[in-house]
Amino acid sequence: MIVCVCRRVSDREIARHARAGMSFDEIQFELGVATQCGRCESCARDVVAQCSASHPVAALHNEAAPQTIQLAKSILDSKAWNCSQPLQAA
Repeated sequence: MIVCVCRRVSDREIARHARAGMSFDEIQFELGVATQCGRCESCARDVVAQCSASHPVAALHNEAAPQTIQLAKSILDSKAWNCSQPLQAA
């Protein structure tokens, strides 16, 4: 799912960088996420938090395992994203 519309950054890109050990600030600098309108910052931070070393549930345990990221309820309920279909796990 695209998290940052302005920079076209997906949750998978953010998660990949977070699992590599990058902090939100480093990811923001590298990808440009949350540097323009800022509406995606809380969602991007949620993805980073879920993929950090302190949250092993979201970490990818082996290369062949499917990746799952839980989005915050506030993001799913947000009218800003105005989705006509419910979000599905990748």
